[in-house]
Amino acid sequence: MPAPRPPHASRARRRVLAFAFLLAVVTYLDRICISAAAPFMMRELGLGVIQMSVVFSAFTLAYSIFEVPSGWLGDRRGPRRVLTRIVLWWSAFTMLTGAARGYASLVSIRFLFGAGEAGAFPNMARAFSRWFPARERGQAGGILFFGSRAGGMLSAPLALLLIATWGWRASFAIFGAAGLLWAAAWHAWYRDSPADHPAVSAEELAWIEQDRASPGAPAAWRGGAPGRTPWRLLLGSRNLWALCAMYFGFGYGLYFYFTWLPTYLIRELGFSALGGGFFAALPFLLAGIADLAGGWCTDLLARTHGLRVARCWLGAASFAACAALMFGSTLAAAPVAKALLLAFALGAADFALSACWAVPLDIGADHAGVITGFMNTFGNLGGLAGPLVVGIAVERWQSWTFPFHLTSAVYLLSALAWLAIDPEARLESRQPVIEAMTAGAD
Repeated sequence: MPAPRPPHASRARRRVLAFAFLLAVVTYLDRICISAAAPFMMRELGLGVIQMSVVFSAFTLAYSIFEVPSGWLGDRRGPRRVLTRIVLWWSAFTMLTGAARGYASLVSIRFLFGAGEAGAFPNMARAFSRWFPARERGQAGGILFFGSRAGGMLSAPLALLLIATWGWRASFAIFGAAGLLWAAAWHAWYRDSPADHPAVSAEELAWIEQDRASPGAPAAWRGGAPGRTPWRLLLGSRNLWALCAMYFGFGYGLYFYFTWLPTYLIRELGFSALGGGFFAALPFLLAGIADLAGGWCTDLLARTHGLRVARCWLGAASFAACAALMFGSTLAAAPVAKALLLAFALGAADFALSACWAVPLDIGADHAGVITGFMNTFGNLGGLAGPLVVGIAVERWQSWTFPFHLTSAVYLLSALAWLAIDPEARLESRQPVIEAMTAGAD
């Protein structure tokens, strides 16, 4: 049978990409807008710096805790219902943030906001496993994370504009409303199986399901229902823990750009508010470009050199380049050179982001939600630790050099973790044995 050709009659899966892009934009708008609103909230609610730090951490902690349960739920019930619930939940608590009356209520609301948003990206990855053949998943991930970086770039200026016009409380209501619109459109249009969608032509369905011809393909690739989650096999998998170690390092470095970068640029390097704003946005612009380029590159390498080169060697090289650029920023003398090296460092790391999120689909499409949930949990634990370490180190030693050296070392260790991953070792290859051992158990 000849290989399927890219369809021209219908492009329904492109609408899934549009939904993914918009989901990522709204996710990061809602997640980061509080950073722009923080000075106004602190003044009105009488919050100190440490209290506001606890508010920020409440989101990250809850997001980490609920990633795996939300990813598992998507595996069992499908991304259509679960993503609708996730976006409705987080949108409601985004809007409720504007109703906070004090420290306790704000911490509680942000914790519940983080619990609600957990699982958004694992469930979208689960949707990709059903709607895209293996050769297109890297590009799909690139577009998803390009949306996250676009949201990161837009959140601060949009939030400041809304705050200046209507106040910080109204800004949260407006951002939350965007999520409600997304959830309504997603639930109305999306179907968990492309075969059930009227917009998918026979030609496009054949293209989507081209991997089902592989005898070793997981049930989700073949259109079948997933079996029980093989927890024992999963938790004993070297691949899972190597993925988690790799992504911990990514999150550790990434959250510096979400939290401390503007402070470093303005207070340490002496940039004006305008210059600091430009160099704070530049890393996200470069990262967005890298997401698209890296997604295309990992798919190309998968077709020409195999999954290990496409995922692991690309990932290790990207993280090592990020470590070198970040270390180099401590050696540069000019503030502009330091800022540029830090911006390109994030771009280097993000070049591997599509590969990061393609590996869980490579090794276990039936359980992509759970695997990506584990991976993203550790990424957010890294995001919880990174800014805290930077803050303590700067306060104690009055120097940014040590935190940057430590972050470079973490990226190097994550590059080594990439080399311990085997993207061709599918979780399902041993699942029948486990299921036979546990037959009759719930």
